[in-house]
Amino acid sequence: MNDAVPALRALLTGSVVGLAVWDTDLRCVWANDALERYDGIAREQRLGRRPRDSLTGDSDRLEALIRRVLAGGHCVTGREYRVPAVAGKPRDRAFSASFVRLEDADGRILGVCMLILVVTDRRWAGDRLAVVSEAGARIGTTLDVMRTAQELADYTVPLIADYVTVDLTEAVRFGEEPLDRLGPSCGRVPKFRRAGRASVHTGAPESLWSIGEVVYVPETSPFTQVLYTGRPLLEPLLDTSHDTWLANDPARAAKIREFGMHSLLILPVHARGVLLGVAVFVRTSNPTPFDENDQLLAEELVARAALSLDNARRYTRERNTALALQRSLLPRRVHGGTAMEVAARYLPADAEDGVGGDWFDVIGLPGGRLALVVGDVVGHGVAAAATMGRLRTAIRTLADLDLPPGELLTRLDRTFIRLTEDEEAAETEIPSLGATCVYAVYDPATRKCTLALAGHPPPAVVHPDSGVSFPDLPHGTPLGLGMLAFPTAELDLPTGTLIALFSDGLVEDRHQDIDVGLRRLGRALTQRTASLEDLCTAAIATLPTTPPPDDVTLLLARGL
Repeated sequence: MNDAVPALRALLTGSVVGLAVWDTDLRCVWANDALERYDGIAREQRLGRRPRDSLTGDSDRLEALIRRVLAGGHCVTGREYRVPAVAGKPRDRAFSASFVRLEDADGRILGVCMLILVVTDRRWAGDRLAVVSEAGARIGTTLDVMRTAQELADYTVPLIADYVTVDLTEAVRFGEEPLDRLGPSCGRVPKFRRAGRASVHTGAPESLWSIGEVVYVPETSPFTQVLYTGRPLLEPLLDTSHDTWLANDPARAAKIREFGMHSLLILPVHARGVLLGVAVFVRTSNPTPFDENDQLLAEELVARAALSLDNARRYTRERNTALALQRSLLPRRVHGGTAMEVAARYLPADAEDGVGGDWFDVIGLPGGRLALVVGDVVGHGVAAAATMGRLRTAIRTLADLDLPPGELLTRLDRTFIRLTEDEEAAETEIPSLGATCVYAVYDPATRKCTLALAGHPPPAVVHPDSGVSFPDLPHGTPLGLGMLAFPTAELDLPTGTLIALFSDGLVEDRHQDIDVGLRRLGRALTQRTASLEDLCTAAIATLPTTPPPDDVTLLLARGL
């Protein structure tokens, strides 16, 4: 057997077929690079070991099969070699395994050779519906268009192709409305960015562009043909002659030659009538050209991914709308004028999206007085931001009437109820949600603060000498119920006294009693610091988790 190894080495080094050889003692004496790419077992881990220790999947069954071939001499072909899911390859893969006994010229038995091939029809490798169903669990696990595109690429290598790229239009990344398809009237090709790529080679060296980079799309190429027509393009044998479109794309041509790309399948990625991008499937190591069955399976997988991509695009658009709405409605800076020093902090529950229903405001009133407001709308997203905007606008309008806090909240409650009724009558898609609010008015002349609560936590008061307290005030009912009037309370705020208005997200935690949260806040607010901004930072830092489970708003004010 040792005399045959050099000849086998020269014959098998560049093979695309996975091969391994076991001697008569069932010790592995040879394994090539292709087999390692298929089942992930390094050559060093395979050599010298029995089949049960050097193969994956049902290795005991395969060893018994190799024993029978070694003893009987009959070839076995088309047996399944299943590779379980591993890191980087999220699904089981199945190959066709064949076994043949090796003999020298004198008929002396040398061992058994195993050959592994990628199976393209996969009739024995599992039902097509099962593959598509599994794709539903693997593709679209988040509302991130880039992540979804990468999941599509990862899932289809090496299931369908040796190299896959997914490029999305710039509009998709930003949640904008894409085109239905390209056409001569559209002018130049829109900007595409690489959103996903995968390869049987580590690091996808076939790719000219990294994730997130702008992809060059030649005006005359199979890619633009797919974009113009909106139909797939199957090129079983890739034409690489010099008089094709590749003559004007030397970089791609060089990659095609370097990696032996021989079969091409390009699919438009579209959903709900809009074009999202293009998916490209290429075969290199697998010598079998793409056929109609491959195209059918790829189309099903891309269609499923496209729906997830479009959902992610729509979510991105809603998120951007809500962010813009919230930025336009929340004050960028708060000013206490000559009455108070103020500082505020807002921390959304969703740190990535930053869209919630909490709000704060500081409003100047006649006579040098100052109104302080903190509110909390149930929920997140566009609906919560829109409801928050309505309430903030209504409060500012009512504040101009210079009403006592209790009467202002009563009128705000009625206004909120009318808005809800109007939306129900119009069957609006953005319903009004429940909300709580605290409205306080500080008079620097008397150093008194009158306030009313609509289902909202009472403020914290930090006295210069006696520490922090949480006054026992009537909470009132949340906005939108229209049941009772909102009583007004009064607090004395001597010079140097700090008042803190906050939403319940700052002190409430489903794993702890609210008293624990109030003590956390009290300790933070009694720190010795001259800066309200530092106190805001200290209070937010006491949160058990970041991001918090609910939106957090804090408004600090101290009389001048």
